[in-house]
Amino acid sequence: MLGSAKEILENFSKQIPEIVLGPERVSYISDNIENLNPEDKLMLHKLANKILSLMIERTASDVEIGGHGNNAFIWFRVFGKKERVKDLPQFTTDETTTLILSLLTSNQRKMLLKDRNIDFSYSFYYEKGKKDVRFRADAYFDLDSLALNMRSIAVSVMPIEALEFHPYAMKSMSHNYVKFGLTLVTGITGSGKSTTLDSVIGYHNKFDPAHVVIIASPIEYVHQSEACIIRHREVGRDVPSFKDGVVQSLRQDPDIIVIGEMRDPETILAALEVTDTGHKVFSTLHTSSAVESIDRIIAEVNPVEQERVRNRLADVLTTVISQKLVESLDGKRILAKEVLVVTPSVKAAIKNNNTSEIYGMITQGGPQGMITMEQDLIRLYKKRKISSENALAYSNNKTRMLQLLKAIG
Repeated sequence: MLGSAKEILENFSKQIPEIVLGPERVSYISDNIENLNPEDKLMLHKLANKILSLMIERTASDVEIGGHGNNAFIWFRVFGKKERVKDLPQFTTDETTTLILSLLTSNQRKMLLKDRNIDFSYSFYYEKGKKDVRFRADAYFDLDSLALNMRSIAVSVMPIEALEFHPYAMKSMSHNYVKFGLTLVTGITGSGKSTTLDSVIGYHNKFDPAHVVIIASPIEYVHQSEACIIRHREVGRDVPSFKDGVVQSLRQDPDIIVIGEMRDPETILAALEVTDTGHKVFSTLHTSSAVESIDRIIAEVNPVEQERVRNRLADVLTTVISQKLVESLDGKRILAKEVLVVTPSVKAAIKNNNTSEIYGMITQGGPQGMITMEQDLIRLYKKRKISSENALAYSNNKTRMLQLLKAIG
């Protein structure tokens, strides 16, 4: 199969005129890819599925296809480290561009050429596992060539118990215990934010007769309605934008609204508004600590709005989880997290613009379900899950981490 697919890509690439260069070359391939016969298109999909199947079997989280930076290789990320896949064929830039564009619909190809980037989801039936598997994908340009990242989406929801939240932190996130409020799950790309959100949804889906609306770009894990009725709305497919999805959700009788990412001031303001109207809202930010998350939300909006947003955020925020995936001693990765549960003292600190005091409140807030990133890294180090070097490397407050490491010898 690999040989046949490679031959199709080689023959198609030979038809591209040499005079067509740069981004016009991608446009040419996009315009002419419909000329492939259905059998050849099916073979290219089988090639993509073969690469993704190999990715699953090697426990890789991501695959990189195409682009100038790949040097003709397919790359996997295995336990956090990028590596060439040397037992797969090497592909020219034209070949990988053809393969990538063959996975897109006509409308998606137009959007990619217009915006120079597109997020989409991809799924197929994995024969060995006898199950459907899904991937989050992002196609983009790399020095006028086309590149693709695909990330594996878990086929099952991780039990919330595996994330080891304190019971009080669980109560603040539970719709049964607190009917409205904003919970933020934050961290850099690849830190497991989506996994945590899916675990929270799965937790509610076991017992809570609620209506859950998920707005994401793209939709990753698809939940089956059990106790909850769960709607999935993909940005660019089911709804134009995050903001539109949030505003429209108010007319859809939701109890819980999940916003894949608060990436712009409009979405932030819409999220605060729907939370303020009595809904349970979960969302993500690309920040590495609870305090930074609060400061980022306020800083994102127009300065004339910041005082109002600060007060509204203080009123609706219930929990902030900031997480990282840390390399463990067994060569895999393990979750380290900072948890802020918003108490009256934290609310006052936000309203009075004294967010610098919140780290100390988290440090002393263990009985209320709080933990700093440094305290959780020390917990993992004491349990011999991670090294002291990684505990220090992944900490937000290096001075505090050195003090904690020195205290335990």
